[in-house]
Amino acid sequence: MHPRLVEIPFIHFTIWCFGPMMALGFLVGLALANRLARRAGLDPAVIMNVTRYSLIIGVIGARAFFVIHHFDLFRGDLAAVFAIWRGGLEFVGGVIPVIIFLFFYMRRHNLPFRKYLDILAIGLMMGLAFGRLGCFLNGCCFGKPANLPWAVRFPYRSYAYISQINPDPKRDRPEPQLNMPKSEYLSFFDQNGKWYPKPLDQLSDARKHDVTKGRYRCLATHPTQLYSAASALVICAVLYLLWRRGACGPDPKPKLARPGSTTAMAFLLYGVARFVIEALRDDNPYEFARLTISQITSIAMVALGIVLLILLARIGPPLERIRE
Repeated sequence: MHPRLVEIPFIHFTIWCFGPMMALGFLVGLALANRLARRAGLDPAVIMNVTRYSLIIGVIGARAFFVIHHFDLFRGDLAAVFAIWRGGLEFVGGVIPVIIFLFFYMRRHNLPFRKYLDILAIGLMMGLAFGRLGCFLNGCCFGKPANLPWAVRFPYRSYAYISQINPDPKRDRPEPQLNMPKSEYLSFFDQNGKWYPKPLDQLSDARKHDVTKGRYRCLATHPTQLYSAASALVICAVLYLLWRRGACGPDPKPKLARPGSTTAMAFLLYGVARFVIEALRDDNPYEFARLTISQITSIAMVALGIVLLILLARIGPPLERIRE
């Protein structure tokens, strides 16, 4: 975990790692999408135009979804709603409005919606991998405690640490995972009754040892951010191979390589991966039947992907020649 990238001296302005990693992911994903567009005989300028607008719409949608979902975090500090550089974006909340925007944009300019969307889906998965690395540096989207060789231990007062020393009724957890005495470490309670420990520099040497190396150090957790980054890269590779089979393969195209199939597979694969990884995360509250909102939307994404694949397989080669 390394949330701060650099602090500018004299003005004491901090550049957080999450924002630059998100920007890097956007640039890498855009570069990949542009290259694939040229390969497919499509106009890279269209990719540039739609991604510019999609970035704005996606960030607003992802942030709005996060704020609505975690509104308790912003009570009494509404200005924090706009501090996106510190993390707090819900991927699904950004994808839905972007797809709606792309549909109307492509129709207005008489462009092949499915072909461009396939390319953007591949670039999106590549960009998401970098974004999840930003989550790891930021310490958000953390996993459940785990006794595994690759489990990671976040520092004192991190998001994972604060979660572990508090009960979490929204995750059916009546007791804290880490029994740390409030009387010795308490700094303050927030408006929801969650307590926060004192900064490290306010502790005695013995207590510093306890919270960094001793009995009250953070429990090791699943590195779910890294799982998410790795799964995004794998999905990106699978989508690329599927897209390449359609773009460079035989004519008529195989049923799973027709325009739009790559996007449908993106819904299906990402939905499955997110559902599984969400089961290992420990930050999002349960909404229904011990499922988080991300797992519920993942089920919907998998269903949508399957339906789209069936519909696209039934369209057949003749209809593919009709301009979308």
